[in-house]
Amino acid sequence: MTSAKLTAKVKAGGCASKLSPKILERVLGGMPRHTNENVLVGFDTSDDAGVYRLTDDLAIVQTVDFFTPVVDDPYTFGAIAAANAASDVYAMGGRPVSALSILAWPADEDEEILRKILAGGAEKLKEADCVILGGHSVNDPEIKFGYAVTGVISPSKFKPNAGARPGDVLVLTKKIGTGVIATALKRGFAEDNHVEGAINSMTTLNRAAAEAMADLDVHGLTDVTGFGLLGHAREMAMGSGVTLEIETAGVQFLDGAVEYAKKGALPGGLANNRDFVSSCVGGLEGVDDLLYDPQTSGGLLASLPEKDAATLLKRLPDAYRVGRVTERADKPLMVA
Repeated sequence: MTSAKLTAKVKAGGCASKLSPKILERVLGGMPRHTNENVLVGFDTSDDAGVYRLTDDLAIVQTVDFFTPVVDDPYTFGAIAAANAASDVYAMGGRPVSALSILAWPADEDEEILRKILAGGAEKLKEADCVILGGHSVNDPEIKFGYAVTGVISPSKFKPNAGARPGDVLVLTKKIGTGVIATALKRGFAEDNHVEGAINSMTTLNRAAAEAMADLDVHGLTDVTGFGLLGHAREMAMGSGVTLEIETAGVQFLDGAVEYAKKGALPGGLANNRDFVSSCVGGLEGVDDLLYDPQTSGGLLASLPEKDAATLLKRLPDAYRVGRVTERADKPLMVA
């Protein structure tokens, strides 16, 4: 296999989509709860990562993420996997410090491709000042790669998704559309410049965005990844007991994404997201499919006061306003 056919190894329908949200909610809802006073964030609020207090001044942030190739170049795939895994730590306001690699690899596959994947991931984590301590691998007919990442943060400064308040402004730090562009690439009709734009977005760490928010009064924070913009907005709304109003005219899409969605390049995860989230959405009759598009290494969605939002938009030229937070209405999400 050559690097030009890396995505061809992904099974039909595969991309970076997560397990169906319906399945996850049913299964996690029945999990036994073992309480511990040091668990500051667990899985109850569908947050991006767990937070565990070690001392009064130090807590660890833990997360894990891995997926099949979304691009053809192995080095780039490794870098995307690393940026995506580290993103959940940034989404909690933390700083990633160490990582363990997770690898599923066909035993008879080209080892040079594996070296490039690992090198891409290692270089991206080096950019994040995050060290790789080891990892685990298994033989598997389908390539999968990612990391379990540990970060650190003050127990009093972590940023959960369940803190959005009425009157807040919603700001997103990256354009969306990586899922449909990756699907168009797999189907052979994505243009090189559109793929390059998606790659640039996916390989950009959320480090600068997180640092730009560090001193602001951020009430709710999440990254937009496998459940799409509306899926992650739903988690923030449900956890916060509010309604998030998404202004579709303000949502920015990667070049080519709208065109590919119209051509039917919709990843399987998009349909899962729409099926799960649509009942929570009010407002427009026809919601743009791209609002459900599963993202890989997507941007941070922040809920913060108007004044702090204005400061954040000045600090991050690529960030933009996507809506506002109101008191809980009939639906947790409203699309206008």
